[in-house]
Amino acid sequence: MGSTQRRLGVVPDDARATGDAADSLEALVTQVARGDEAAFEVLFRRTGGPVLGVVRRVLRDPAQSEEVAQEVMVEVWRTATRFDPSRGSATTWIMTMAHARAVDRVRSAQAARDRDERVGRRDTVREYDEVAEEVEVRLEQQAVRSCLGGLTELQRESVQLAYYGGYTYREVAELLDVPLGTIKTRLRDGLIRLRDCLGVPA
Repeated sequence: MGSTQRRLGVVPDDARATGDAADSLEALVTQVARGDEAAFEVLFRRTGGPVLGVVRRVLRDPAQSEEVAQEVMVEVWRTATRFDPSRGSATTWIMTMAHARAVDRVRSAQAARDRDERVGRRDTVREYDEVAEEVEVRLEQQAVRSCLGGLTELQRESVQLAYYGGYTYREVAELLDVPLGTIKTRLRDGLIRLRDCLGVPA
């Protein structure tokens, strides 16, 4: 798939023409799941910029951000068959994936620094239990995913875009085509339900 090697935003003219006639992002992801490279070109053009923006908010470094954004789009191509429109929009699915991949890169870099530190002071400091931390992180992620499943669709998408995707309330409202006041209310209600589900003290 040659398209995944191109820099974000650089798409051939025929893909731009296809984009003009394209349906929703959900329809494009469905086509991509069938191996439609033309649909992927359009999806790449329409979501590559926002994906890069989400990654940049987490990583800050431009070079790393572009690299991770490319990885995200490759992952979209490879896992499009897993997209379930009943669980949220294609935008939420892709931006959540972008945020998760960026956070993974930060954690990986931090883990590498931690390993270097441990090598320097391994005679005086107890060895770091990486397996235990990985298990703990995975359990936390499973708990959050489970609790997100208990929210309404609008609450879930709003929370994922605002707190995983890094979007402002106004940007979330524009992405979901919902009034700003409604988004603020749904976010507040959704966060309260998440807090209660996770057992976090008020």
